[in-house]
Amino acid sequence: MEKDKIIIGITHGDINGISYEVMLKALSEPMMLDFFIPVIYGSAKVASFYRKTLDIQNINLNIINSVEELNPKKVNIINCTDEELKVEMGQSTTEAGKAALAALEKATEDLKRGALDALVTAPINKNNIQSDKFHFPGHTEYLEQNFGTGTPALMLLVNEVMRVAVVTGHIPVNKVSRAITPELIKSKLLVFNNCLKNDFNIRRPRIAVLGLNPHAGDNGVIGNEESEVIIPALKMSEKEGVMCFGPYPADGFFGSGHFAKFDGILAMYHDQGLIPFKTIAMENGVNYTAGLSIIRTSPAHGTAYDLAGKNEASEASFRKALFMSTDIYNNRQLNKEISANPLKIEQRQERSNRIE
Repeated sequence: MEKDKIIIGITHGDINGISYEVMLKALSEPMMLDFFIPVIYGSAKVASFYRKTLDIQNINLNIINSVEELNPKKVNIINCTDEELKVEMGQSTTEAGKAALAALEKATEDLKRGALDALVTAPINKNNIQSDKFHFPGHTEYLEQNFGTGTPALMLLVNEVMRVAVVTGHIPVNKVSRAITPELIKSKLLVFNNCLKNDFNIRRPRIAVLGLNPHAGDNGVIGNEESEVIIPALKMSEKEGVMCFGPYPADGFFGSGHFAKFDGILAMYHDQGLIPFKTIAMENGVNYTAGLSIIRTSPAHGTAYDLAGKNEASEASFRKALFMSTDIYNNRQLNKEISANPLKIEQRQERSNRIE
């Protein structure tokens, strides 16, 4: 097997949304197989249905029973259910939820035994996937339970101009203020800082932190969370070597373009960070889960039932998710090499400086 290319597991998500459309469109590009080996966890029959329905050319699927059987020069697919799946495009069904979970479970098993180098998850329906086996608000929390490292997982949205993380993820807005503590913010900042260094190769990352209240509390006129919770968290994080700044009023921060001056942005809650991000990068953004022992990316969009079967969905975000997982894998390997041989790296740099 060509181990110069990494193996990426791809879970098919909700079969009634746009998952198969964006997967097949992205993977039909011949150059993709030059960078990684894809293994879809899903249904060969559903994939064939969408390939014919949407007339997606230049892709042939290699059906395998396990990762050990993969062909490094083809798009591989593992059937994750023995049931005949009924595709009902644009509809949320119990059957689709079961199929999404079956694929996620199988990919998780292979990740745990080291058969995959990274995971890219297509969108799920957070309602129909719920069961006795899956009782999480989304992928992030499920993967944190399986691949957590003792620090909180961090939802991170990435594109060419910004990286936005959130302190609180999939929780109701009326619980946000109570959930935010100095310790939680500090832990998220530490994970974020480490991620920017090791996964994105930024040596001294600068992180902007948003306030919770309008105008960042306006010196206590609109709220005290900034002075009592956020600022103490920033001071604690600075002592740990994190270069963090703020808290900034969210509206002015994004409206003025100030976000372009930072390597990362930490928002207090889901919509505070994701609304401006998706306004700018809905079609080419990537969702990355930082703080895990494994690499997981996904497109920034959801199931998009309204586009299912219309051949109108853009595969740009999914394509970027595939390439980002490859880049993060390579960055982690590079940082492992540097950490393992610091003297060797220093000597190499000294020789380079003498030559210059």
